[in-house]
Amino acid sequence: MFGVIEGTGFEELAPEFGECLIGHARVERLWTGARWSEGPVWFAAGRYLVWSDIPNNRMMRWDETDGSVSVFRQPSNNSNGNTIDGQGRMVTCEHLARRITRTEHDGSVTVIADSFEGKRLNSPNDVVVRSDGTIWFTDPSYGILMDYEGDRAESEIGACHVYCVNPATGDIRIVADDYVKPNGLAFSPDESALYIADTGITHDADGPKHIRRHAVAADNTLSGGEIIAECTAGVFDGFRFDRDGRIWTSAADGVHCLNASGDLIGKVLIPEMVANVCFGGSKLNRLFICGTTSLYSVYLNVNGAR
Repeated sequence: MFGVIEGTGFEELAPEFGECLIGHARVERLWTGARWSEGPVWFAAGRYLVWSDIPNNRMMRWDETDGSVSVFRQPSNNSNGNTIDGQGRMVTCEHLARRITRTEHDGSVTVIADSFEGKRLNSPNDVVVRSDGTIWFTDPSYGILMDYEGDRAESEIGACHVYCVNPATGDIRIVADDYVKPNGLAFSPDESALYIADTGITHDADGPKHIRRHAVAADNTLSGGEIIAECTAGVFDGFRFDRDGRIWTSAADGVHCLNASGDLIGKVLIPEMVANVCFGGSKLNRLFICGTTSLYSVYLNVNGAR
């Protein structure tokens, strides 16, 4: 019998989801007080998590050693998605400044990209770093559509694309130009494929609400782009892979777990809309969840892809 597992915060839709769970583990709310939580990133060396509170123009920090929460950066240029590069530096999407930045080890901030062919970016949303050091990000228009998460403005580029940056040369190029509102993105564990969410339905009733898969060539060009999953509750925003190739993705009712074929096998139920997730903890077996106003976590019987 499948369905909601009473008192756990899980909904099992296929037997394989049960293998991802720990029998006595429960969803925990670690903190509340945000307006729109996004972009969690785990720093293993310091045992802490940083995430964005976009409308409040700040980044927050949760410390695993004592459970304390503090302001990591304010103002944050309405930061959204964050990730970590191979040298342990944070890479951030900034709505207000319409750019991608990197926080160096000494705390200084380096601008990675703020324009394409002389035109300002829209409002970078989510970002990932490949093992070769290239930085990949989505650039929908959410941060310039209103003043709540940035500054209202017209798009200079006139479209919403996915980009790849070579930080060594500064070269920036479009890798996907057929998205309505490209949003969350993540590489498969072996980096042979890039998965990208399209949340175009937020501003078009007939728009997309799915995740697509692209093959990644040796020269960092993309091909394919088939739809692998349609969201059944709201939209897929940010997502991450576990080491076995399952996708753990945000949705309106919590976190949806998709198997490698894109089938929905289970849910982590959260009492508010979820925007993004990441794996953390010393064994990457703790899923951190950015709900609208709160930060949640749950221990799982899986490990996040590195």
